[in-house]
Amino acid sequence: MSGNKPYDIVVLGGGIGGYTAAIRAAQQGKKVAIVEKDKLGGTCLHAGCIPSKAFLRSAEIYATIKDSERYGIMLERAELHFDKVQDRKNSIVNQLHQGVQMLMRKNKIDVYHGNGRIMGASIFSPRAGDVSVELPDGEIEVLVPQQLIIATGSTPRTLPGLEADGEFVLTSDEAMGLNELPTSMLIVGGGVIGVEWASLLNDFGVEVTIVEYENRLVAAEDEDISRELQRLLVKRGVKVVTGAKVLPESLLKDNGAISLQAEQGAEKVILQAEKVLVSVGRKPNVEGFGLDNTGVKVERGAIVVNEFMQTAEPHIYAVGDVIGGLQLAHVAGHEGIAAVDHICGKEVHPIQPHRVAKCTYTRPEIASIGWNESQAREQGRSVKIGKFPFMGAGKAHVYGELDGFVKVIADKDTNDILGVHMIGPHATELIGEAALADWLNATPWEVGAMIHPHPTLSEALGEAMMAVDGQAIGI
Repeated sequence: MSGNKPYDIVVLGGGIGGYTAAIRAAQQGKKVAIVEKDKLGGTCLHAGCIPSKAFLRSAEIYATIKDSERYGIMLERAELHFDKVQDRKNSIVNQLHQGVQMLMRKNKIDVYHGNGRIMGASIFSPRAGDVSVELPDGEIEVLVPQQLIIATGSTPRTLPGLEADGEFVLTSDEAMGLNELPTSMLIVGGGVIGVEWASLLNDFGVEVTIVEYENRLVAAEDEDISRELQRLLVKRGVKVVTGAKVLPESLLKDNGAISLQAEQGAEKVILQAEKVLVSVGRKPNVEGFGLDNTGVKVERGAIVVNEFMQTAEPHIYAVGDVIGGLQLAHVAGHEGIAAVDHICGKEVHPIQPHRVAKCTYTRPEIASIGWNESQAREQGRSVKIGKFPFMGAGKAHVYGELDGFVKVIADKDTNDILGVHMIGPHATELIGEAALADWLNATPWEVGAMIHPHPTLSEALGEAMMAVDGQAIGI
């Protein structure tokens, strides 16, 4: 064991929340170390956001090529080589991983690759928070920070009796490493991750069934968006079973396939596929790194923090998926910045969850900001709504993607924008304008009165804003 190493800030976990916090701290002149047991970049880079979007892009290209005749391009056939899809995904991940490593060097951040464990108070240290790091060679380093930031992320949830075995039952982690595509896939869970996998697998030619406990897919989104997504997935051949409770004890594995039952009302539905993908959310990683040596509080499986990301131990902060809430990469990054800014005595603007843009990368894409219609009405708001179909935008015709719409929810009394919800081509890019409008407290008229260039998909947002007051030109 080498001697204790002092730092201003030690970050436990090298995902986007952790490495963003480390960079921000280094920019403020702090001496910083980051501890990561696997690879810098975390789930988002290696098993989540980036690789899944690489798959989705390949699936989108494949679907477009198969439909190329509609664009006047004749091909004898499109041929999918999934090993090449994997190679492209891995190349993107590796390149971005090198970029994160470069950022650590550029900002002079010490990186310890090993298992970090928080040490409790002792006669040598009056408070919990020192970090013992077991390196791959068995050596132990002890890091002594003034402040500690926990950014240990999350792992896929499983259902008791339906745990991943890597062969028949998968989580998104195992699915990301498939060597070849199955002929059919049963997806348990119709949230964001579930519908993204359904979309890409369907485009790759896999027979897909989604079974969802709630009465609609992506239940956190506006009901109109959920209905449109389900309609379009079913139109593409995806089987959707909603309002159904999976019975894990009914799982049968036989002849290279699985069979599973689900209760749908008074009926029992038998679901069969080559493999099953369990996509029922993610659980914070709160075990295995010495959290029990501290006074940090854990409730409902997540670390409890205040608006500044401080735990019950004032010198220990936590950010990202480990604190629950919106488990989104862009949220984790901003939480990391907020924690460091608070440590450095800077003004911190607490994150307002409803003002965070949410994106789902299905085909077509979904994006939203603010409250959905049900939430707005539950708050007692008097609302007015504007909708505009992408079919009304010339650029959508040029793209050949006419499905979907933009929905704007505003307050009748104050004219504030309460929510913007989109399903359609490139919605995840278009939501940025809506998010900025919400951030700057713009009114629908102000956004709609801005001259949107023609022909662009952004015109659909401008028209939906004008439709709130019945002033849309295109409808």
